[in-house]
Amino acid sequence: MTAFHLHNKTILVTGASSGIGRQVAISICEMGGNVVITGRSEERLKETFSLLKSGNNKSIQAELLDDEEVQSLVTQLPLLDGIVNCAGTVNPYPIKFLSGKKIDEVFNINYKVQVVLTAQATRAKKLNKGASVVFLSSISAQHPHRGGALYAGSKAAIEAFSKVVALEFFHLQIRSNCIAPAMVKTPMYDKAEAQGTKEQMDAHISKYPLGAGTPEDVANAAIFLLSDASKWITGTTITLDGGFLLGGL
Repeated sequence: MTAFHLHNKTILVTGASSGIGRQVAISICEMGGNVVITGRSEERLKETFSLLKSGNNKSIQAELLDDEEVQSLVTQLPLLDGIVNCAGTVNPYPIKFLSGKKIDEVFNINYKVQVVLTAQATRAKKLNKGASVVFLSSISAQHPHRGGALYAGSKAAIEAFSKVVALEFFHLQIRSNCIAPAMVKTPMYDKAEAQGTKEQMDAHISKYPLGAGTPEDVANAAIFLLSDASKWITGTTITLDGGFLLGGL
């Protein structure tokens, strides 16, 4: 058996009702793991759950912006060997249109939710020794774009938080890492395309030597970080960009 398998591991996946989160849950099961999936839409969670072909899995609907619902979720969790934090939003705004409300709108989902969940899960001792925590960042954290002040800022903040998790829990061999994708073909991709034009999106994707990413590409990186194959990796960020940042096209 290879070190990349997830047999006998139970993983919590947030934002599992669609996109990358849904694929991460599916891929974990395909690699022999069990999942607890959570998201705000019970209907879409049921769709994800129906796609899980094996494992001792569980679905818990929760609004992670509500601290009481997070507490309820944590109380229901079994002991975990990993968490993959996929819940997130983009919501681009030019700087002159920013406000306290808009800051909360983005940072609450992309940062606060992840921090509160990690705090409550560790306080409740829900993470087994040797567990792996994975946060979904973005290349925008280090390479921001126009209109991305809040999105890029929230992802930079979660990368810093991940490093602190790695520092505070290494004595339990709990690891914490980030995955930073570029453009991935998810519902967020479709939303970004709708906000502009297909021609603009195609022009952007033409700068990716290996093309746009897929949810499977991101899920495969998550599988690696969850598995024992990455047991010597913590406090880092893996960039998935299809060569975009090489700038050769």
